Amino acid sequence: MKKGRAAAENFVKQGARVVICDLPTSEGQKLAKELGDANALFVPTNVTSETDVTKAIELATAKFSRLDVLVNCAGIASATRTYNFNKKKVHSLADFQKVINVNLVGSFNMIRLVCHAFAKNEPNVDGQRGVIVNTASVAAFDG
Repeated sequence: MKKGRAAAENFVKQGARVVICDLPTSEGQKLAKELGDANALFVPTNVTSETDVTKAIELATAKFSRLDVLVNCAGIASATRTYNFNKKKVHSLADFQKVINVNLVGSFNMIRLVCHAFAKNEPNVDGQRGVIVNTASVAAFDG
């Protein structure tokens, strides 16, 4: 939650209100309390679940009346070799599929569903209705 936490804190410092979407086991509720009820809302969310994301959007718009920005920070990794010669073990396909589901499908799920909320916004002077920021991991630079 490091990237998401930093983004939420920075947005609140700039006067924005934030919705923290993270797994129920995360420290999202604690962060929301630290940021203050008027500034933050925690909604337990699995980004791969259409139901969870839709609920988060509904609660966000109910509390703050509109959505203007989506920052996709959800991501997991599997620090496993494709083939471990010492253990004679092949990387689990299920683990790889879980990473793809969260990192790729989860990001797309958030994007596609939040765009519906953006569509309800009046365009600003630049014709924009909302902004999407997709983050990536520094692990992109590791082989």
